[in-house]
Amino acid sequence: MYLKKALWVSESNEDPNDQSSTVVNELVSSLTNQRVYREITLALRTGLRDARAEFSFLRVLALRNLLKFLRSVTESDSTIQLFSISQSLTHLQVVPVLFQNSLRQSKEEEESVVVSNLNHIFTVEPLKITSPTSATEVALALRVLEGCCLLHSESTELAHKFKAIEVLMDILATRGVLELGACLDALISIMLDSSANQMDFEACHGIEKIADLIQDKQMDENIRLKCGEFLLLFIGHLNGRERPPMMRVHEDIRRLLGEKSASLIWAASQFGSTLDPEQRQTALHIQARRVLESLELY
Repeated sequence: MYLKKALWVSESNEDPNDQSSTVVNELVSSLTNQRVYREITLALRTGLRDARAEFSFLRVLALRNLLKFLRSVTESDSTIQLFSISQSLTHLQVVPVLFQNSLRQSKEEEESVVVSNLNHIFTVEPLKITSPTSATEVALALRVLEGCCLLHSESTELAHKFKAIEVLMDILATRGVLELGACLDALISIMLDSSANQMDFEACHGIEKIADLIQDKQMDENIRLKCGEFLLLFIGHLNGRERPPMMRVHEDIRRLLGEKSASLIWAASQFGSTLDPEQRQTALHIQARRVLESLELY
């Protein structure tokens, strides 16, 4: 979906103080919002329908379209607000569809296949087979999840209902490089201002799993860098916020990574608060590499 400018919207040299002009502008604004909301709901209906498809390649296409849609939503505050409104409607919510399909845990997939096979044996109904998720599908679903949580904070609550942290920890432990990078980004997004997800992260020993990845010399270097970025963002978000679920995080990092690395992470976690997004990303990458160097992984 690409949110295009409405045909009735045009540049005007009319006096903004003119009363008739104000009325017209309000009408145009109202019509534009209605049109954009219709486009949003149509894109969501189509994308979510295909995201439930039986075949992985169809779900991949749907997820790519949903990701493009989310990127177009970020172009203005008004479209973000309209997207948030759409997520208050159960049949348009993105997060449940992700966890019920592309992010369904491997055990649930196996149980689903067993149940389908049993149904086929004891009934005359045709066997319905849902193809397993591919690496591309899981990575795309994680990117869509990340986008939804960043654009709509209540999506983190929906994710919690589907045991999101447990699912993502399982992905970190079982999936490949493509999924791991997207998973680390999604983890940050679902824990922002969500004490419930932060508590789940602690219960799943999340910091220990991140520490294992960053210290694994056999792991892809980009993933170890991502782990360093994760720790910097995670600690930076928690600094100055004595939230009970995460009060032990500093002690855990010191115990798992050592005093030198822990001190570097704490000192660097407030990097570039006044920088623009591109400069912040560069600074984040540089600091993450320093964290790796402090662990003497090279």
